[in-house]
Amino acid sequence: MAAVIPAVTRISSRVIRVLGCNPGTMTLQGTNTYIVGTGKRRVLIDTGDSDVPQYINHLRSVLNYEGIDLAHIFISHWHHDHIGGLSDVLEEIKEKTKHCQVWKYPRAKDELPKNVTVEPLKDGQEFTVEGATLRVIHTPGHTEDHVVLHLLEDDAVFSGDCILGEGTAVFEDLFDYMNSLQDIANIHPKVIYPGHGNVIQNPMEKIQFYITHRMEREQQIMEVLGNNRQQSFGESDLVKMIYNDLPEKLVKAAEANVNHHLVKLLKEQRVKKLDGLWQISDHDYIKSR
Repeated sequence: MAAVIPAVTRISSRVIRVLGCNPGTMTLQGTNTYIVGTGKRRVLIDTGDSDVPQYINHLRSVLNYEGIDLAHIFISHWHHDHIGGLSDVLEEIKEKTKHCQVWKYPRAKDELPKNVTVEPLKDGQEFTVEGATLRVIHTPGHTEDHVVLHLLEDDAVFSGDCILGEGTAVFEDLFDYMNSLQDIANIHPKVIYPGHGNVIQNPMEKIQFYITHRMEREQQIMEVLGNNRQQSFGESDLVKMIYNDLPEKLVKAAEANVNHHLVKLLKEQRVKKLDGLWQISDHDYIKSR
């Protein structure tokens, strides 16, 4: 069982975590939001979900107790549990956010909160407040607009939903996601602060686990298709054959993950799709013999 995450935690001299108070199947104990810096003007990473007064109260209490304002708010990606609370933060804590800039990496069909000016983040962009320098790294895969933030002073990474404190992440594009995991590994971070779950103290081991896990899933899919090359399978069929003791509430997410693997394999011409069902490709079957 995962360790309980308190509502507010001072993780280091530069980082305070404020839990989004929005627990759920996909959010675990809730969305982690982070206040970063050591001076009067600091940074907030992500804003939790909308209409969660408990989160707003905790965030306001921290800002008041520390005597700080927000210089910047960074949104890791478009999912509601990371951007949903943005308007509430800006409206309910006006005295602490009136000179704050909001930033997010652009997305093709962004639906941003009304009456909020959101500046576009760029890959490699750096921001500095007292005690903290944050470098933006575009890490698509979980979503097309996902970014992680590298805290240079501590060699720490705020990983959003690219890497979680427990379990594995879902993604929109597996090819991009695998590349993003490698980009984070290339940093060799000393610690990872995830968007959900507890602090990751063994970053390289965790990243390698994620990469290996995805490759093992791919191999399992190919084994099922290769051993039944005259048959066609839907995602739900493959989930039942591959996943053991999967809770019903996670079945849809597992089917989506299997689909992403199959799309990647289709691009590589290792599988084919006929009438919505999947088979191993003749090319891959011949090659494997």
